Amino acid sequence: METQVDLTAALQWHIDAGCDECIDDAPINRFELIDAAPTMPAPQQSQVQPTVASSAPGSPGISRGTKVDPRDVDNNQQVRSAMMLSAQAKNIDELFILGQVLDSFDGCILKKTATNLVLSDGPENAKLMLVGEAPGAEEDRQGLPFVGPSGQLMNAVLGSVGIAREEVMFSNTVFWRPPGNRTPTAQEAAVCKPFIDRLIEIVDPKILICVGAPSAHTLLGETQGISRLRGKWFSFQTPNLSHPIDAIALFHPAYLLRTPIKKRDVWNDIRMIKRKLDEHITS
Repeated sequence: METQVDLTAALQWHIDAGCDECIDDAPINRFELIDAAPTMPAPQQSQVQPTVASSAPGSPGISRGTKVDPRDVDNNQQVRSAMMLSAQAKNIDELFILGQVLDSFDGCILKKTATNLVLSDGPENAKLMLVGEAPGAEEDRQGLPFVGPSGQLMNAVLGSVGIAREEVMFSNTVFWRPPGNRTPTAQEAAVCKPFIDRLIEIVDPKILICVGAPSAHTLLGETQGISRLRGKWFSFQTPNLSHPIDAIALFHPAYLLRTPIKKRDVWNDIRMIKRKLDEHITS
């Protein structure tokens, strides 16, 4: 017989796996469905591996007999599609219109499990822009970034140096919540990157804050851990920007909720960011 501890652990396991929303009025016993289903012999799989031939003998690229992962091919096509869509936006209103296109954009698999598209929140002329890694459960429900417990802590961090949330542009490297709040994969981030790059180009902030290691890895091309990246200034640049943007990495507030001792480092970092922001404003 299951104990209360066992039931609580099972519930927590489902929450961690992303099963935190009810979609039916009554529960369904999937084991009964399995028992009632007729058994069918499994089809035999072909042992022949797919190959792709090059367009001409000696041509560069994929050679004859090379195995190709279809996911890589499809991802390249989706990235190109995302680049074409994002390039159409001339201002933030058009980017939000493109956000409607993202509702039908199947380039990111996260869309299949998320409730809402979470694009951005903040003024087009924001001097400070924060980009996290992905929406959480509350962000997924509201369709806005940084509105859950982590967002509330981020508001407090900004407020400690006199920066109001309404002055800041918020977004993420991916626009749909990963199941169980897992870290987005490199493939998922690559598909969404043209859109976040275009948003940064439109806003053209004085300072870009990469919140968390995945954000810094995606936007800055860095590979080190967040403990080594924080407290240092980097440059963010795209072909459409006439100048580089000062960028910095910051501990994610979700990490601070689990490790409060690191709030001291964030306090030092946010004061450094405020000084740099004041320099930009007065210069």
